[in-house]
Amino acid sequence: MKPLLFVSCVGICLLHLLHPTEPDVKSDRSALTAIRTAVRGRTLLWNLTAPTCSWVGVICDNNRRIVELHLPGMGLIGIVPTGVLGSLTTVQTISLRYNALSGPIPPDIANLSSLRNLYLQGNNFSGEIPTALLSLQNLVRLNLASNKFSGSIPAGLNNLTRLKTLYLQNNQFVGPIPDLTAVRLQQFNISFNINLTGSVPSSLSGNPASAFEATSLCGAPLKPCNGTSGSESSKNKLSVAAIAGIVAGVVAAVMGILLLIFVLFFKEKNDAGVGTQKSEAIVGSSGGVRSVPAGIEGKETKSAGKELVFFGKQTGMFGLEDLLRASAEVLGKGTFGTTYKAALEMGSLFVAVKRLKDAVVTEKEFREKMNEMGELQHENLVPLRAYYYNNDEKLLVYDYLPTGSLSALLHGNVSSGRTPLSWDSRCSIAVGVARAIAYIHSRGAVASHGNIKSSNILLTTSYEPRVSDFCLTHVARPASLPKRMGGYQAPEATDAHRVSQKSDVYSFGVLLLELLTGRAPVHSQVGEEEYDLPRWVQSVAREEWAAEVFDPELVRYQDVGEDMVQLLQLAVDCTSQHPDRRPSMAVVATSIKEVRLSSGQQYRDDVVDDATAGAGSSSPS
Repeated sequence: MKPLLFVSCVGICLLHLLHPTEPDVKSDRSALTAIRTAVRGRTLLWNLTAPTCSWVGVICDNNRRIVELHLPGMGLIGIVPTGVLGSLTTVQTISLRYNALSGPIPPDIANLSSLRNLYLQGNNFSGEIPTALLSLQNLVRLNLASNKFSGSIPAGLNNLTRLKTLYLQNNQFVGPIPDLTAVRLQQFNISFNINLTGSVPSSLSGNPASAFEATSLCGAPLKPCNGTSGSESSKNKLSVAAIAGIVAGVVAAVMGILLLIFVLFFKEKNDAGVGTQKSEAIVGSSGGVRSVPAGIEGKETKSAGKELVFFGKQTGMFGLEDLLRASAEVLGKGTFGTTYKAALEMGSLFVAVKRLKDAVVTEKEFREKMNEMGELQHENLVPLRAYYYNNDEKLLVYDYLPTGSLSALLHGNVSSGRTPLSWDSRCSIAVGVARAIAYIHSRGAVASHGNIKSSNILLTTSYEPRVSDFCLTHVARPASLPKRMGGYQAPEATDAHRVSQKSDVYSFGVLLLELLTGRAPVHSQVGEEEYDLPRWVQSVAREEWAAEVFDPELVRYQDVGEDMVQLLQLAVDCTSQHPDRRPSMAVVATSIKEVRLSSGQQYRDDVVDDATAGAGSSSPS
């Protein structure tokens, strides 16, 4: 991808080459000034003495006619007057999403015969879908989601024969949905329109059930309507019977596995004296395990292979039997195993325990790697506190951080109490993670994290990042990595043996894009083919508008637009398809630090000078 050129002027825009000697088209200019006069909020800072095509959000063709108008998240408030948009007769894309515009869609929109993309989601538009909109036969994408549109969904949508995307969710539509037989939609959503009734038309029944969530509709892909035909009823019964058989089989299999685990547990306990946990494992500590200096060999509390090996001068504050007796709660299942929260019986001590899977390594290799990991002491890493090894079981014990992961904070439900991450917090997390990875890379040419993703970035109560799950690719050694590892894996890292520092840089770039966009690394909207975040960012920046890329929760930060663009460009550089074109993590950490300083954010002097230097470990708060 060629470098993105942006300029911040209250909003964020692409920098277009200007030709001031070419005349402006008066009708286009008059329409835009009318919009500027009609809406309030964050005023459009257009220089009225400059050419129209130099204004923020305005893209023109070679004839100086406006072909795209992008004003997303600009705080626009008010009603778009009639006789304004209709003057932009050459416009192909209009994006007014995430503002506070209200009233009906102006009827003169019928004049926009070239319009292909209309993005009005996230406003307060009301009234019915106007018939004028149904005459735009070149329309390809129509997004009216999250407004206050009402009335019935018109059958006249069949006139839009080129329409591929139709998003109408979160409105107030009523009545049945027309059968859109003349339209071949690839993306469709009508969810959260509670007063929609009747059956799902056959032309739309191929969409997932989530496209019709929170409506009063019935029929495939939802529950059958009353009066279902005999053939459908029999299919339903067959489906229920099949499901019941599958459930019964799964239950029987689980019971068999539990019985086998029970037998093996007691057999090994009788043979070895100390049982090896087969069903649950327990990790890390946050409450009582103190920080330990780097480079000290682990001390076993009992004989080799029978007890935990701790890192630090002190012997273990708990033993293997304490872990086995502790109550355990699954925190997550990842690439290299399952992680548990363990509450030890000795008091209010909680640890996080990772139970490795597919760790086919010799005991010597395992212990050597554990010693290397135990020596990694950095304030932005979750330190390895202890480990356990035998031929059948391998456990890693870490600090437990109750705040949870970056993934949960970014993608959790706001209505359930999640607090949106501020711009300052996101920058702080980005630079902390970058420093931790740069520190790992400084340990040697082959040292790499190997599994960077937002669910492996844990946070303290003050939202300071702690990177977990580092350096396990050479321990667990899965035969192959999961497909794209949830969208974070570099294209060249097709297996665990090809993970490198450059692939870490790619994964971090995806993480940085995740922080900036608020989107998951691999995602798809309804009916859309799944694709990864770097590809989506490139497509939106190319086809739509740079501001469309960023998380709507960041729109309220008006003075950091240029900083956001700089970090976006850095993330794009990190996710280059060619490893040699990616910067080093030390350079990345320094670049993010400079962006933070340029926006006036506080930064501690003892951690900025050397991104690769470990600042010593401290227990996370």
